Amino acid sequence: MAEGSNDFPTTIGADAVFKGQLQFEKGVRLLGKFEGEINSDGQLVVSEGASLTGDVKASAIRIEGEVKGNMDAKNKISLSASARLEGDVQTQRLEVAEGAVLVGRCTVGLDGAGGRGGSTIKSATQPASAVTPSKARVPEPATAGAKR
Repeated sequence: MAEGSNDFPTTIGADAVFKGQLQFEKGVRLLGKFEGEINSDGQLVVSEGASLTGDVKASAIRIEGEVKGNMDAKNKISLSASARLEGDVQTQRLEVAEGAVLVGRCTVGLDGAGGRGGSTIKSATQPASAVTPSKARVPEPATAGAKR
């Protein structure tokens, strides 16, 4: 899907370093470095090569670069193959491309944004003993000569 310039009227350039609080209504594309807090009704894109350190609340978040902080999106969070996210995620929909790195806890579901229910996915950094095994049974493989 092509994105028009109206979707992202604000760009923080690759040579920019920004610290503080950022609020916007439409969309922002981050090409440089940002440290602080972001609140928005629009979409945030952290482009490949960009870095963000801090917490974000937005309508939608797409990560192609490096992020350290908690992400809370009303609609969707997307991680591209080049994305690296260290932090907790809350959203209605989560898309993670092969090759993306996500270290943190995820709350995803119809009411996932804002911590109002949804499914919780435990971090891959937890020991296997901390994860509850599935109740689904895997059928035994058929052996040669067995009757069916």
